[in-house]
Amino acid sequence: MAEENLHQPHDKLVKATFSDLQNARAFFEGHLEPEVVRRIDWASLRLESGSFVDAELSASASDLLYSVGIEGQTTYLYILFEHQSGDDPWMALRVLAYMVRIWRGHLQKPDAGEKLPPILPLVLAQDAKPWKSPTRFRELVAAPEGLADRMREHTPDFTFGLIELFRMPFDKILGTPAGILTLRALKAERESMLLDDSVWDEALLVQLPAEALECLLRYIFDREIDKCSRRFKSELRRFKSGKLHFARNNH
Repeated sequence: MAEENLHQPHDKLVKATFSDLQNARAFFEGHLEPEVVRRIDWASLRLESGSFVDAELSASASDLLYSVGIEGQTTYLYILFEHQSGDDPWMALRVLAYMVRIWRGHLQKPDAGEKLPPILPLVLAQDAKPWKSPTRFRELVAAPEGLADRMREHTPDFTFGLIELFRMPFDKILGTPAGILTLRALKAERESMLLDDSVWDEALLVQLPAEALECLLRYIFDREIDKCSRRFKSELRRFKSGKLHFARNNH
């Protein structure tokens, strides 16, 4: 991702969390189909460089691309983090464009092979309301009456996995402590609940490495929360005094 986009608070949090392969693996294990999860060689999981999001959308979206081996074949796992307040009716078209960019980048590699590798795309939506737009590309394409079947033969078709934080109770978000708290914070930000106990879960907070804890707390403190509240002032004092770090070191 271009350096100028790294000031985006949502982007910084998700990049810091899910660039860690342990956090990423736990995320995928919770959201890919079980049959796919069982066949992945997790020791081969790698974070790929670059971003594929359109420059004009970088303020409301970020992405991460991983490569992994499945039965000896390279496969790409792609996460698109959507931070905008509403769903995009053309998301399937955007995802297709990003997939094409991934494939074009793959073809530049000396070991690209003779066929394109599969891409498993996931969209993580931070919306505060249910997603209504199609997740299947074919639903975006209109066909003349009576010719739908014929037109499908000439139309790309795929479905992206949609993960809606809005529909996930806080206690049902799975993963590593860092992954859980990151997703809880993203969900809570949209629901004005960043000072809720589900985010300030000390049993999870004390398990975070110092850098992950600082990144999470800075994200929370920089959001629109009641900075005059007793809860905020209490947590801010703990953050400044380093008590959460101390608790972790003695856990």
